[in-house]
Amino acid sequence: MSPLRAAFLPNRVIDKTTTGLIVVGWVCAALVLWLASPFKTLPTPGEIWRALGELWWQQGMGPEIFSTMRLIAHATLLTVVISLTLSYATVLPFFRPFVEAVCKLRFLGLTGLVFPFMLLTGGGYALKVALLTFGMATFFTTSMAQVVLEIPRGEFDYMRVLGASELRIVWEVVIRGTLDRALDVLRQNVAMGWAMITMVEGISRAEGGIGAMILNENKHFLLAEVYAILFVILLLGLGIDYAIGALTNVLCPYVALRRVKR
Repeated sequence: MSPLRAAFLPNRVIDKTTTGLIVVGWVCAALVLWLASPFKTLPTPGEIWRALGELWWQQGMGPEIFSTMRLIAHATLLTVVISLTLSYATVLPFFRPFVEAVCKLRFLGLTGLVFPFMLLTGGGYALKVALLTFGMATFFTTSMAQVVLEIPRGEFDYMRVLGASELRIVWEVVIRGTLDRALDVLRQNVAMGWAMITMVEGISRAEGGIGAMILNENKHFLLAEVYAILFVILLLGLGIDYAIGALTNVLCPYVALRRVKR
């Protein structure tokens, strides 16, 4: 059976060469559909490429990207510290109701929280960090707290039989034992934060950022520039996602043994 034919059968393993050919085929099909689109208002790849060059060389896209990356890095660091602290605190019954209440806050929209956060932070960059951290931390805590609660009781009992103290059990089972899943949750929530970056940077545009830049271009209906910025956002997001995945493979090489190759 040919490798290409195997790709159309369920639960088959195909080699990297065939996978690469399939990816190239999908990309080519997407480009053909784009070029053949009946919607003439959509910019062409050439127009987007020219707009990207203008944005980079004439409108200072580089510094705007740096501003956005600084914002997402700052918010991610705060999210990890806050969320992991709350998630690991669920091993103590006293903190579980509080952590559960924090998890429920994920249903709140950021728009209605701008005013109270502005009073707390004074606006500007601090406001954007606070809003982005809130949006990411509530979902991060929800996912990670569930991971901690789903740890099999047998793992705790096994460590107790070995004579480990409760603090050692927390370190070995709760913290180290869930590191790979914590990184997976981080990977998902950074993607969520990246998707919220346009809204957050649109609230306070003083420090700029590619989110504010795309809103300015969209206001004037400059679609080629808008799609050029979207293309950059997509590439940066994919780069961050790949970096976290590579970090997971380095810190938790045993994860590969749990995955079934497809």
